[in-house]
Amino acid sequence: MKCILMNKNTEVLVAEYNAVSKFFDRIIEVKNIDYAPYILKSFYMEDDFNNNSFRTNLSEWFKGRGIPSWRDKLDLLLYRLKIDTPTELLDKAFGLSLSDQYWIKPYESDIKYDDINFFDHDFDYSEFLEASLSLNSKTIKKEESLKTPNNTTDGMLKKAWIIENGTRYLLKGGYKNEILQPFNEALATEICKRLGFEHVPYTLDTYKDMVVSKCPCFINKDTELITCYQIRNDMKRYNTEEDFEEYIKKLENEGIENAREKVENMYILDFLIMNEDRHLNNFGIIRDVNTLKWVSVAPIFDNGMALNIPYYDEDEVIISGHGRLFYEVKPFDEIIKVVKDITRIDISKLDGVVEWFDELLHEYQHITHISDKRIHRLCILLNRQINKLKKIIEETK
Repeated sequence: MKCILMNKNTEVLVAEYNAVSKFFDRIIEVKNIDYAPYILKSFYMEDDFNNNSFRTNLSEWFKGRGIPSWRDKLDLLLYRLKIDTPTELLDKAFGLSLSDQYWIKPYESDIKYDDINFFDHDFDYSEFLEASLSLNSKTIKKEESLKTPNNTTDGMLKKAWIIENGTRYLLKGGYKNEILQPFNEALATEICKRLGFEHVPYTLDTYKDMVVSKCPCFINKDTELITCYQIRNDMKRYNTEEDFEEYIKKLENEGIENAREKVENMYILDFLIMNEDRHLNNFGIIRDVNTLKWVSVAPIFDNGMALNIPYYDEDEVIISGHGRLFYEVKPFDEIIKVVKDITRIDISKLDGVVEWFDELLHEYQHITHISDKRIHRLCILLNRQINKLKKIIEETK
């Protein structure tokens, strides 16, 4: 199929796309490489744009827009959607997403971005939502249920986009039998709000006797999320703290204000809630897709894998104490050292947050059945981290 890769209303390139293999067999013409997905720029050669490396990475980028193979209970989801692989969904709605403005336009088509994008146009999400989060869903009945931005959601957690009063919200459940992730998102929101960190606000909701986190889309039809992974892809890798420093330099050179402080805030939050999963695809920057200007550091999002979820046992809390700093797994006590001026944090603003978290966990206890013992231990861990940060601040002054 001959098609055009579009970035909103800008033609990026013309290519032959194989709908069976999901591979771009041939690049016919490159029209605006500057408007291509950021990660592709390092593979582009003007005098040989049809080279295998560029085509392969273009194909991998497009496949990567789909639901990943490690999505929790993926087999069940595929059965309910009546498809064989997640990549089949990419052809259902032009590859459109709510994280950016890229889409695949059939070459002879006169369809326009304004006619199809999911920021302006509603979509039928009810059956996809049930297929993703319900315990006892049936297979879908309406083909329209496959024409949604749910086709291009990343991550391992069960999730679905919905619309309420015109706002696009992402609902996320827990992982397998673990149900703490939504509460960690709510806790992260409360901490960020108190400390004045820019963040995506997560609230709690229930769906069919399941507690889920709920957050609004932080991208609009004029912006895109470029992850740290994409930015670091064509930069030298040090496997040290230098990777962090090079990333900050890059953001500052692109004109992003207060880049260091905003990225540091993310690591301060990770220290406080012991977030072990700050991988390079759950933070980044916001770029204007019309002007290509780097607008800001993306607000803090995706904080669910915290408070040692994988290491909890009813009889014992096994504390790992390690998080991620770019390509390294390091103790949180080491990661927090990237913050140049920790004394700027008013730790007193977190007074009472442990009690707030305790009340929140007990409020939903009739649904989650988290034991009193576990709630108590989770609050002990949170209180310990707050006190550790308080001590670090006091010793630094």
